[in-house]
Amino acid sequence: MTDILLIANLLGICFLIFKTTRQPSGSEDIKRELEDLKKFFENSFERIERNFREDFKMNRDESRHIAKESRETLSFAMKEFTNTFERSIETLTRLQKEQFLIQENRQNRLIDNTEKRLDEIKVTVDEKLQKTLNERIGQSFRMVTEQLESVQKGLGEMQTLAQDVGGLKRVLSNVKTRGNIGEIQLSMLLEQILAPDQYEANVKTNKNSNDLVEFAVKLPGKDDFTSQVYLPIDAKFPKDVYEQLLNAYDTGEQSMIDAASRQMEQTIKKMAKDISDKYLAPPYTTDFGIMFLPFEGIYAEVVRRSALLEDLQRNYKVVVTGPTTLAAILNSLQMGFRTLAIQKHSSEVWAILGAVKKEFDNFGGMLEKAQKNIQTASGQIEEVLGKRTRAIQRRLKSVDSLSEKEARAILPEIGNFEADDE
Repeated sequence: MTDILLIANLLGICFLIFKTTRQPSGSEDIKRELEDLKKFFENSFERIERNFREDFKMNRDESRHIAKESRETLSFAMKEFTNTFERSIETLTRLQKEQFLIQENRQNRLIDNTEKRLDEIKVTVDEKLQKTLNERIGQSFRMVTEQLESVQKGLGEMQTLAQDVGGLKRVLSNVKTRGNIGEIQLSMLLEQILAPDQYEANVKTNKNSNDLVEFAVKLPGKDDFTSQVYLPIDAKFPKDVYEQLLNAYDTGEQSMIDAASRQMEQTIKKMAKDISDKYLAPPYTTDFGIMFLPFEGIYAEVVRRSALLEDLQRNYKVVVTGPTTLAAILNSLQMGFRTLAIQKHSSEVWAILGAVKKEFDNFGGMLEKAQKNIQTASGQIEEVLGKRTRAIQRRLKSVDSLSEKEARAILPEIGNFEADDE
C-alpha cells in the first residue's frame, strides 16, 4: 500500500511541475501546494521508513526463528542419519566379514587344490622337460658335431682353395706361365673344332725368322691343294696392364683411367707388331694373323676401342679375337674345309654313281629273266594241277574210296607225306 501511495505522490508532483511550467501565473499557490506536498512526502517517508524498519525487524526475528528451527531439524536429521549410517556400516561390516571368511575359506581350499595340482604338474613337466631336454641336447650335440665336421671339411676345402688361388696367382704372376695359359686355351679350342691334320703347333712360318708361332691353321693353296698356306694364331695375355686399367676404374679418376688406357693400347700394338714381324710372310702365310686374348674381359676392353682395332688391321695386319669370336672363325674355316673336300671328291662320287647305275641295269636284266622263268614254271604247275589231275580223277571215278585209316594201312607213305607237309 505504501508503494502505491508513493507512486501516486510522485505522479502528482510531476503533474504540478508540468502545470507550473505551462502557467506562469499563480506560482505562489503552486509553491504552497509544493510545500504542503513536501511536508506530506516527508511525513510519508518517515512513516514508510518506520514501517520498513518494523517490517525488517519482524522479518529478521522470524528468519532467526526459522533458522533456529531449521538448525534443530537439521541437527536431529543428521543425528538420525548418523545413527542409521552407523547401523548400516555395522551391518555391512558384519556382512563383509562373513563374506571375507567365506572367500578366505574358498581361497584356502582353492590354494590347497592348486598347490596339489601344481605339484603334480611340476612332476609331469619335470619328467617331460628332462626327457625333451635330453633329446634336444642329444640332437644339438649331434648337429654341433655334424656342423663342426662340415666346418672342418669346409676349412679343408678353403685351405685347398687358398692354395689353388695362391698357385693361380703365382701362375699369373709368371710371364712364361701366363703365356702357357693362353696357349693351352687356344689348343683346346683348336682340338674341339678342327681336325688334327688341319692345324700345326710350333710352326716356323717365316723363312727370315727362327721364331715359331704357337699354332697355325693349314689352308689349301692354289695348285689343287698340293701346297698349303698357314694362318698364324698367337695367344697373348696382357695381365699387368689390364689389372692397372681395372684399378683405375675402381678409383674413378679420369686421369688414371686415361693413362692406363694408353698403356694398354701401346702394349696391344707392341704385341701386334711382334706377330706381324715374326710370323707373317705371304705367300707362305696369309696376309693377316690372329691375336688370341684368352679372356673375354680383356677382349672387350680392346673391342671398345674401334680406332685401335682399325690401326691393328691396317698397320700390322692383325685381327684380335677372344674365345667366342675365335670359335666362330674356326667354325667358319671348318665349313670351308668341308666344302673343299666335297669339291675335291665330287669326281669320285660321280664314278661310283656310274658304276652303281651299270650294276642296276644288269640287275634289271637278271630280274626280267627270273620273272620269265617264274612264269614258265607257273604255267607248267598249272598244267599239272589242271589237266593231269582231272584225267586221273576221271580214270579213278569208278573206284570206291577207302577210309583214311585203311588208306594209311595200305599206303603208309601218304600218311608220312601229309605229316611232313604239316
